[in-house]
Amino acid sequence: MQIIEQAIQAICQELYDTAVSVQLARTDPEFGDFATNIALQLAKPLGQNPRQIAQSIADQLPADLEGIVTDATVAGPGFINIRVSSSYASGVLVKAVAEAPFKIYGASDSGLGQTVLCEFPCTNIAKPFSVGHIRSAVQGWAVHQLMRLMGYTVITDNHLGDYGTSFGKWVVGFLQYSSQEQLAKDGIYELSRVYIAITQALKDETAADGHELADEVQDWLKRLEAGDPQAIAYSSQFKEISLKHLHTVMDRLGISTEFELGESFYIARGQELVNELVTKGIARESEGAIVVDLDEYGIKTPIIIRKANGAALYATSDLATIEYRQTTWHPFKVFIHTGQEQAFYFRQLKALALKCGYEDVIVHLWHGLVEQKHEDGSRGKMSSRQGVVLLEDLLDKAEAKATELMKEGDSDDSHAVAMGAIKFADFTGNRTNSTLFDWETIFNVQGFSGPAVQYAAVRIASILAKAEPDASLDDNYDWQSEHELIMKLLEFPQLLKVLHDNYELQKLAAYLYELARELNRYYETTPILKATAGQGNKLWLLGVTQQVLTTGLSVLGIAVPKRM
Repeated sequence: MQIIEQAIQAICQELYDTAVSVQLARTDPEFGDFATNIALQLAKPLGQNPRQIAQSIADQLPADLEGIVTDATVAGPGFINIRVSSSYASGVLVKAVAEAPFKIYGASDSGLGQTVLCEFPCTNIAKPFSVGHIRSAVQGWAVHQLMRLMGYTVITDNHLGDYGTSFGKWVVGFLQYSSQEQLAKDGIYELSRVYIAITQALKDETAADGHELADEVQDWLKRLEAGDPQAIAYSSQFKEISLKHLHTVMDRLGISTEFELGESFYIARGQELVNELVTKGIARESEGAIVVDLDEYGIKTPIIIRKANGAALYATSDLATIEYRQTTWHPFKVFIHTGQEQAFYFRQLKALALKCGYEDVIVHLWHGLVEQKHEDGSRGKMSSRQGVVLLEDLLDKAEAKATELMKEGDSDDSHAVAMGAIKFADFTGNRTNSTLFDWETIFNVQGFSGPAVQYAAVRIASILAKAEPDASLDDNYDWQSEHELIMKLLEFPQLLKVLHDNYELQKLAAYLYELARELNRYYETTPILKATAGQGNKLWLLGVTQQVLTTGLSVLGIAVPKRM
């Protein structure tokens, strides 16, 4: 594309004495490989007919790029459609595959020497892993995989919610409604039951103008912050139960993090930093609380960094988290994945970090809700009344569905297909929109789904397993039958570079599906194992396609099953 763009720029300079910036776009294969509207851009300043300008450029382009451009035609009011030589395109692909960094076509070494940190899924202790956290888990893992592919050193950290008012509620709830025997029996689900019960009790107390339970909750929080042995013991017990559950679910999802530094790890330093900010005049008192004004960053609402009763908040521990990460790892970027409801808070936090003199490295990749289709055809947030809210229930249902649909393969294959269906569904639309779990759609191997892409990779593996292992490339093969597949494969490295900048991973899912569909069209029209010419070339191309499918799915956290 760059060669063609530069050639068009040179032609425009020669014909019209005008410096222009040309950008090609992929076009419908029926019309060519690339298209440009540069003639439309030039028409007004030159005062000429855009079709005449387009025709002048198109007439000269094949001669200027002999052996590269085979055809250039004008369409519509002045678009130029350009077709590239199949032999030239195949040569570009062969060279790119041979020279790929880390021997992975599409990878880049642009991030070598730099560190990024990916924070996910950021679950709370003493609560079962909910469907609401699946997007943080899946999206966070994908950005981590992408950045590794770009050559970065990647630190992963599950910033656990293991502090705050919730801790006090669990202790008081446990003392009021549970026992060690019940906790040993039901673990995380008993803690969940206790939390629901104490939350309701606190609401009832507030309605009756009482405050005894609320005072106990705050007292336990203060005891934890003061290092009270009993409070620390409860915190450790709840955390141990929570992590056992969390790790089980994350193992099923095929994700993990190197660190699990929760809020409690940072509280003491966070309180020190609050005091320092007050001393420096950056923070001030407001009705007993400590706040920082952010007007200079266009944010009129001050951020509260300590409650009036002296208790810490998210911002207290987050301030210490920022300091710890920048002094320990010096990250180029810190990617944080949460729901959209925290978007304003992270605007405040980024401004607070800048005001305190820290580097602007936080990238908040927030996401929409997880929704499902109801019996009446409408869609809405997943709830216990409409389906499942516990992630384990969702995974169980997906694996049962995959086992039911699989014609071949073992339990590992069924698991891979189930996870592929669920994870891919999260990338079928823009991250900032809500995502819909439609059980029929996400398992449709003929539609826009993970299993459809997985099946394409499995199908290639089956063909390659039957092929002669010593098939070699024929330098005289014309690659005409493979033209569209080659052009699609050539998009992959550039796509990853774009994703490196905008993190719009739904574009990778769309690309993988389009590649799988192009592969299917190739199968239907071109003999491979019974080919009389260029069989080695065809098998090589299938191998590259398989690698791209596997690499792309891996970025999305999806494994390829052995059989389907």
